Amino acid sequence: MALSSYSTIINQQLSASTYSRLVPRASYHNNTTLDEPTIKPEKRSNSTINIPSTLTNLLHLNLNQHSDPNFVSFGNTNNTPHSGRHTPAYSPKEDISSLYPQIHGSADWSSLLSPLHPWLRREILKYGEFTQSTYDAFDSNPFSKYGGSCIYGRERMFEKLGLTRHGYNITKYLYAMSHIDLPKWLERSIHAEAWSKDSNWMGYVAVSGEEESRRIGCRDIVVAWRGTVAPAEWLEDIQGKLESIESTKYDVKVEHGFRSLYTSKSETTRYNKLSASEQVMTEIKRLVKFYQEKGEKVSITITGHSLGGALALLNAYEAASALPGIPVNVISFGAPRVGNEAFSDRLKELGVKALRMVVKQDVVPKMPGILFNEGLKKIEKVTGSLDWVYTHVGIELGLNVKKSPYVKNCIDFAGFHNLEIYLHLVDGYVSPKSGFRCEAKRDVALINKESGMLREEIGVPACWYQPANRGMVCNTYGRWVMPKREPADIPSPYREGHSPVLN
Repeated sequence: MALSSYSTIINQQLSASTYSRLVPRASYHNNTTLDEPTIKPEKRSNSTINIPSTLTNLLHLNLNQHSDPNFVSFGNTNNTPHSGRHTPAYSPKEDISSLYPQIHGSADWSSLLSPLHPWLRREILKYGEFTQSTYDAFDSNPFSKYGGSCIYGRERMFEKLGLTRHGYNITKYLYAMSHIDLPKWLERSIHAEAWSKDSNWMGYVAVSGEEESRRIGCRDIVVAWRGTVAPAEWLEDIQGKLESIESTKYDVKVEHGFRSLYTSKSETTRYNKLSASEQVMTEIKRLVKFYQEKGEKVSITITGHSLGGALALLNAYEAASALPGIPVNVISFGAPRVGNEAFSDRLKELGVKALRMVVKQDVVPKMPGILFNEGLKKIEKVTGSLDWVYTHVGIELGLNVKKSPYVKNCIDFAGFHNLEIYLHLVDGYVSPKSGFRCEAKRDVALINKESGMLREEIGVPACWYQPANRGMVCNTYGRWVMPKREPADIPSPYREGHSPVLN
């Protein structure tokens, strides 16, 4: 049965009490001491869930109600922290250059994760917002002439999405083939004059400006890969077939579908005469060469959610192989397994650092390899080498929906996988044993952009992020039509073939 058939939301009756349970002060290994008050969510009542217990146990979803008697709730949303709309929605920037190597994973973030250092938290959220922008700027309307493209030109995208505060500039858009054998992973326009019948916009390359580079301690080249909004569809279509990509001392294998999407190209297309792999690597090498010749310290950060997290690992593997000595790290959200243990080992050998955000209730990180995964490592002495088994890469930062006092007690597989839920939980995370951070600043209304997981008394409608009138506009003749785009926002293979001047 498809996973989407279980995506039924079950609302629970919310009790009325106060929050304000705090955890002790958190001390960081770098001798920085900060207050990290947290909120413990309500005790949630038991209920009957219409889902097979075998599936729940198999996926380790932790869907049972929490039994901790110390969990408390709040009934009056006027008492919730930062419930007002007159407080900043993000933390102020600080100079983090003194921790540059650690924040980019030089020691696998060992001294920064428990408790989560606020500087690292802010950087994770920054990269998460870059990833979220690939959804917010994507034209998913099949009736649009430009369906499957980015809504904005690269010079305007950050401005239109309110991301200029991060201090980065987009230098390249990335495209992938959409007619490969992955029917539900990518979007296609059905318009008779569609901008492309062959390609999808899949993300971008950006680079930090002068001020941001000084703040973080390096010139940061970022690659943000777009993922998939609905997990059930592509999980049904995932082929689960490992294929070799390197046969040296390692028999490196990765999932066939992910690699096909990353490497497919065709001379007959307008946007994919070069594969996504060739596009991104050409731009990364250009940027690295330019800034190294200026004598600057350069790092590469690759980020993605869901399918985008899988592409991020393939991109990191290629970047680290081609550019030895350049720090390469991956910040992923809800990413699936990509390859076998040899793939993981090879990434370690290449020096790639990967930090995976994983929501406990999200099924996507458990795929592929729900049965045959790194958990079989313990029996390898008996079975011999298991090069056909999927294995996760890097360090996991485990998140739990049940920690948030703002989220409904519900079962919603698409909601658990939603990137905004991930960013909300990162913002509230302190440590595995702590409650939700009281000082979290990210606007909780964002949770309901494309889901309905916020508690109803908070007063935010579900799935509120959508264009007015489904994108239709009334023209001067009184007829409703799809609007024309500004010239700067119309996809152009000529424009994409010319890189902007750097400084």
